[in-house]
Amino acid sequence: MQEHEVYMHRCLELARLGMGSVSPNPMVGALLVHDGKIIAENYHRRFGGPHAEVLVIEKVLSRYGEGAEAIFRNSTMYVSLEPCAHYGKTPPCARLLAEHQIREVVVACRDSFDQVNGRGISLMEEAGIHVVEGVLAENSRWLNRRFNTRVAKQRPYVILKWAQTEDGYMAPVDGTQQWISGVEARQLVHRWRSEEDAVLVGTRTALADNPQLSVREWQGRNPKRVLIDKDLAVGPTAHLLDGSVETIVFNASRADWVGNTKYIALENFDWYLPQNILFQLYLMDVQSVIIEGGRKTLDCFIDAGLWDEARVFTAPQVWGAGITAPILHAAKVSSQQVNADRLHIYYHND
Repeated sequence: MQEHEVYMHRCLELARLGMGSVSPNPMVGALLVHDGKIIAENYHRRFGGPHAEVLVIEKVLSRYGEGAEAIFRNSTMYVSLEPCAHYGKTPPCARLLAEHQIREVVVACRDSFDQVNGRGISLMEEAGIHVVEGVLAENSRWLNRRFNTRVAKQRPYVILKWAQTEDGYMAPVDGTQQWISGVEARQLVHRWRSEEDAVLVGTRTALADNPQLSVREWQGRNPKRVLIDKDLAVGPTAHLLDGSVETIVFNASRADWVGNTKYIALENFDWYLPQNILFQLYLMDVQSVIIEGGRKTLDCFIDAGLWDEARVFTAPQVWGAGITAPILHAAKVSSQQVNADRLHIYYHND
């Protein structure tokens, strides 16, 4: 079992490389061990592209040619998530492993998606493959917590993010923009944006800060932008409406699509607002969203219990007055220094 864990750790490292590129699919890493050595490894690189297991098989076929089939029959495949058993964007990986007669497959955990859950394992076992499951299962489930949340709760994984002063304020009383966290913290936020599907703000933040919600201080793809703007108060000159990135505007009256901007009118706008927004995002295959709004927007999701993780920067500033930061009734899980700022991470237990 210890040997299995060593190889599975590597699978999870590989899987993590797909973060920000494979949603709404899960992140998956795979490798093939022959005679005690890893002879091929890969990960699911992009949504719609070949899965990790396929890339590993192709690499072995390319490298060993006619000798590959004999190698497969005497090798162990390690996969960080149960191989799929259905036809989606690609053919089922479990069937591919069966066709190549892989001797043994070690799986971290089952896929929570109904069309796969246990079926991939059954398919391989019926083909005579020895399957070992449950190796670093919790690690795998944690890595794919966004995917698992979307499957189980039919909503995106919600990350709250804000910065506050040492005495607990997040914005001036007059609503003007004032930076709290430092340059290093802002760069880290841009990295986070590149890893998630969407980032959301409300009207007040859009008007006060005129944010781009981009990853300009990090290398990666820009997330979808989501704006809650009931009365369409944010004007066309705002960065959020520049058409450079797909942007979704939730409002009370307008429903159309202009270029990269989609206006979604919500009936009874003030009733179950966070629930309706998250369900609409779920229907649009948004698997994760960072809430970067002001106090009102953050409280909207906190009060509804619709958040999974909070990332809070505390800067060594004392204002004495201002708009107070939200209060989370959750235990702080971890804390780290980001130059002068302190980053606290919280998780919401249902």
